[in-house]
Parts: sequence; C-alpha cells; structure tokens
Amino acid sequence: MTGIKTTGEKKMMFFSGRAHPELAEEVAQQLGVGVVPTKAFDFANGEIYVRYQESARGADCFLIQSHTAPINKWIMEQLIMIDALKRASARSITVIVPFYGYARQDKKHRGREPISARLIADLMKTAGADRILTVDLHTDQIQGFFDGPVDHLFALPLLADYVGAKVDREKLTVVSPDAGRVRVADRWCDRLGAPLAIVHKRRDKDVANQVTVHEVVGEVKGRVCVLVDDMIDTGGTICAAADALFAHGAEDVIVTATHGVLSGPAADRLKNSRVSEFVFTNTLPTPAELSRDLDKITVLSIAPTIASAVREVFEDGSVTSLFDEQ
Repeated sequence: MTGIKTTGEKKMMFFSGRAHPELAEEVAQQLGVGVVPTKAFDFANGEIYVRYQESARGADCFLIQSHTAPINKWIMEQLIMIDALKRASARSITVIVPFYGYARQDKKHRGREPISARLIADLMKTAGADRILTVDLHTDQIQGFFDGPVDHLFALPLLADYVGAKVDREKLTVVSPDAGRVRVADRWCDRLGAPLAIVHKRRDKDVANQVTVHEVVGEVKGRVCVLVDDMIDTGGTICAAADALFAHGAEDVIVTATHGVLSGPAADRLKNSRVSEFVFTNTLPTPAELSRDLDKITVLSIAPTIASAVREVFEDGSVTSLFDEQ
C-alpha cells in the first residue's frame, strides 16, 4: 500500500457573522444544521476579533454575512472570517452575501472614480473565498468581477408569486422605475401575464439620491401598478415613481424590492407615501422603527431559496435548476 485511504465523506459547516443573525438561523434551520459557535468581538479601537469554537479542517464551509449598516464594519468582519477559515484548513469556502455591498458602484460614470464592486470581489478572493453566493445583484456583470464561481439567486419567484396571489391579474401592470430595471420587469410580466410600463427618470449626477421623474410610458390609468426594483435605499426614487403613477391615474401602487436598505429619510418617505404596500425580502434586517410602526411593510423570507442553493452547491448539484422555470 502506497497511500492512505479516507472515508471520502464530505462535511458541511455553516458559519455566520454578526450582521444579520436572524437570517442565518433561518437558513441553518432549513438546512437542518446548526450555526458553528463563533467568538467575535470588537476591541476598544474598533478592530474585530474572530475565532471559531469548532475545527473546520477538511470541511466545506459556508459563511453568511449580509452587508447591512454599518456596512464597512460587516464587510471587514466577513473578510476576517474568510481568512480565519482559510487558515483553519477549510476544504472550500463559499461566501453567502444576501446583499452585496457597494454593488451600485459597478462602473465608472466619470473620470477618477473607483469601481468599488470589483474591489469587494477582489478582497473576498484575496481573503480566501472560493465561491460567492448572492441574491439579486444590482447588475449582472458584477458576477464577472470575481475570479471563481458566482451563484446568482433571484427573489423574483418569491415576490411575484406573493403579489400574484393577492392582486386581480386582469388589472395588474408591472412597472419598471427606470430603464435599468426593464429586463427584470419583463420577467415579472412573463410570470404574471401582465403588461409593462416604464417610469422615465433623470438623476442629478452631482447630488446623491436626488431624482426627477419625467414621464410614464405605458397604460397605468385605472390599473394596480407593481413597481419592481432590486433595492430601496432612501426611498426617493421609488416614491417619486409612485407619485408619477398616481398622477397618471393609477388605482393603486404596490412596491416590491429584494433589498430593503431603508436608510436616512426612508422611514418618513415610506410612511407618507400613498403606496399601499411595500414588499421586501429579509436579505437585510428591517429597521426596528419601520417594522414596528409601519403596517404596510411586508417582509418575505429568502432563507428557503438560499438554503436550497447551499444544498445544491454542497451536493454538487445545479443551482441554475432552481430557477429554470424563469
């Protein structure tokens, strides 16, 4: 005998950072595993310390961390956790990023600007990540920023089926809040059998989060309009788009988005909006004041989708097959 034989059995281990533990617990429950106990704390000067309480040697490790506020802290924690797994001799490291931070900075609009979404991918690769699993990237080309497999999951089936079950589809119109979301809105139309409308907008390039809505393309008068977007941050874009729809005679407006960032003035804008319902997934935690005080926010769980993808990756299956019907 010239070698040593092993049992060949694979071992999955599931890890979580501190950004969104509720989602991590949901995914772990769907997988039927526990979250690996981890000691993590901040030093007085803000440095982050991480140590796992169990050996990860030879394991296929899945590390979940959503880039919520304070976003830079949680990105750094995730990088440190990846490095710890690499140095713990993990067999493979799959980074689960339900919300990919800096995704909006995916190209240069003007000279002397960074492409920060590429930087995040480079940092993860350098830290030791073998694979990224994420949900509804701001643009598809971000998948090419990472030198390795990227599993891009979609919340469309979850969100569209929820809306389709509660709205009269004969009166439904799917609305893209800008030209960049038209392709996604088309998929909604195919799934729900509804017509498409587009809100044309112009953003002030020198003022962040300031949008001027110009016109609505498509028939929305007397219709129940579903505005579909990937994320809502301050709420300015989506609330202005909803106002434009009501101004053009829409009967009702429902807003759906995968990622409810909801920062800054978002709380007041959502509360004062005429939109009847805002539907998000739990890729990010919903701010406490909104979940407590605003009854027109609905949060759907993305955990079953993530868990199914993790299982396919671990078992060498097909993540794409989860979305073949699209």
